[in-house]
Amino acid sequence: MNRLFLRTKARLRDAVKPVAELAVGALTIVLLRTTRFFDPDKTANFFGRATRFIGRRLREDRIGRENLNAAFPEKSPEEIETILAGVWDNLGRIGAEFAHLDHIWDYDVEHPDKPSRVEFGARTKQIFDHLRDDGKPAIIFASHLGNWEIPALGAVAHGLDCAILFRRPNIESADRAIERIRAVKMGTLVPAGREAPLKLAEALQRGQHVAMLVDQYMGNGVEVTFFGRKTKANPTLARLLRQVDCPVHGVRIIRLPNHRFRAELSEEVKPVRDASGQIDIQGTMQAVTSVIEGWVREYPDQWLWLHRRWR
Repeated sequence: MNRLFLRTKARLRDAVKPVAELAVGALTIVLLRTTRFFDPDKTANFFGRATRFIGRRLREDRIGRENLNAAFPEKSPEEIETILAGVWDNLGRIGAEFAHLDHIWDYDVEHPDKPSRVEFGARTKQIFDHLRDDGKPAIIFASHLGNWEIPALGAVAHGLDCAILFRRPNIESADRAIERIRAVKMGTLVPAGREAPLKLAEALQRGQHVAMLVDQYMGNGVEVTFFGRKTKANPTLARLLRQVDCPVHGVRIIRLPNHRFRAELSEEVKPVRDASGQIDIQGTMQAVTSVIEGWVREYPDQWLWLHRRWR
């Protein structure tokens, strides 16, 4: 009897799944199209409030709280809740901003004193100009901090030839809608998958720059320590480090008040090498992870704590 119940439940789930995916995909398309008709700042404020209200009632809220307690055992429950509210607010704002990606990066190179949503310091500009003009490939890593869609806009706007690794949504109709938006001013997009490391390595060998988010837990990744706990880091980055010896930098977008952002490029993360001069992959991946941890400690409410970070 129990086996029959489980089989029936599985068949119902399989039957309902395509309908649910179709509905979610349609809703995604409607939201993306509709959001473009409204003021981006007011929409971001509304989405931030709505996501804080809805998110605090989801399973991911508990996951985020557990992650924060593990990372910051010294913080009080009140501090943890404040950070978690900020996480949901940031996520909602990203959703609203995604529909306006083609307007967010409005920095005018010809008129640098003109008011802009985006700011960056002299050192970041110096590093960027060097990466763009030195004729060499480089790997640029990012994390789910602030608005992580924005770095690609800046790269293209300022002439950096870049191939960007991205993960497709599971729902095909939503994927098509999102890909149409991402195709605007975001460089060469390389979907994650079996062929991605090969395509990215080829891009580096052609002298392109490769950019990717690297802060997700990956079961087949390289073991590193993050907030004092063992986890596994991005295997694609590890494969590229083995194949192409090139500079590695980090980029982050910090959310500022009044719907503004600050872009920052890190100094080069020097590879850790063994006695023979070969790159120590685990040591280098740990160095990258340590940079990301430093970013997150500085702005914990702007990082995506809502997925399992440790196993």
